[in-house]
Amino acid sequence: MGTLLAFATVCIGVLVLRYTKPEIHRPFRVPMVWIICPLGAATCLFLFWQAFVVHWHLFVGWTLLGLLIYLGYGIRNSKLAKSP
Repeated sequence: MGTLLAFATVCIGVLVLRYTKPEIHRPFRVPMVWIICPLGAATCLFLFWQAFVVHWHLFVGWTLLGLLIYLGYGIRNSKLAKSP
């Protein structure tokens, strides 16, 4: 489920960057971006929402566990908090 959410985010991000920063050099340009990206994002989000309830529970559980580990590590090893 995390992969589907990441793929949908990439599709949306491509559109946002194409619209907000058109002057950026891009070594590869997606053909028909205004068709492919919305279809890709919609497909990923559709599959994301169709998941079984047990998958939702696992997704939320792993996300919360990862967030706790990330925040715990960040609080203990923050260079900003230790600087005078």
